[in-house]
Amino acid sequence: MYRFLLSRQWVILTLLALVLVPTMVELGFWQLHRHERRVTQNELIAGNLRAAPVPVTELTSPGHTVPRADYWRRVTATGAFDTEHEVVVRRRTNADERVGFHVLTPLVLDDGRVVLVNRGWVPAAADQKAYPAVPAPPEGTVTVTGRLKADETTEASGIKDLAGLPPRQTMLINSGQQAERLGRPVLGGYLEQTGPTPSDGRPEQVPEPDHQSIGAHMAYAVQWWLFAAAVPVGWVILVRREKRDREAAADRADTGAPSAATAV
Repeated sequence: MYRFLLSRQWVILTLLALVLVPTMVELGFWQLHRHERRVTQNELIAGNLRAAPVPVTELTSPGHTVPRADYWRRVTATGAFDTEHEVVVRRRTNADERVGFHVLTPLVLDDGRVVLVNRGWVPAAADQKAYPAVPAPPEGTVTVTGRLKADETTEASGIKDLAGLPPRQTMLINSGQQAERLGRPVLGGYLEQTGPTPSDGRPEQVPEPDHQSIGAHMAYAVQWWLFAAAVPVGWVILVRREKRDREAAADRADTGAPSAATAV
């Protein structure tokens, strides 16, 4: 009755179904894990943004790798901006997705150590090799508030660290690179400035990270699992249809009735 399942066509179809089901189940769990990671990250961001700011020197030091638990922690730093050694970070976008630069200015602390401050976004000059117009930071001693971020690397960010860039331009915000350039100790990670806010809004400070959206990962997970459930159901329907068609063809052959293909 079901000997047709041993045919080449049905063996291939059955093997395909057996491969698709676990693959779709695994894809569903992959999307579920992405959803869980997104939820965990949103909780981390929200908690760190709500926390009272602490001095940046309590969370990092020269050569320190900022752990994920401290990402977006609110910190303060008091010192003087060193505009002579300011650089800009290429290929950065603002809230409107315009491509420009981030302004990275060393802040020299009272003890001589340096913390890198991302003061925000400025548009690129007409000539990409030219240094853009960068508003000056406050002079003298200033207390900066911001979000602590980890050093950028090519592996983590996917940004290629290109060589041969124009003077005072870089691809990554990396305290190790800047320590070599400055010849002085630089605290690990960097500070994404949120205060004081420039009176004219320039540079455009980096907006707060999104910690409300969770994406559609859970919906995708459910879709993959529904697809996985549909495969065996569809296989059974096809098997029954094939069996019914074969039985009908056999009945016609026994009675001598013309088949649907030859009937006029």
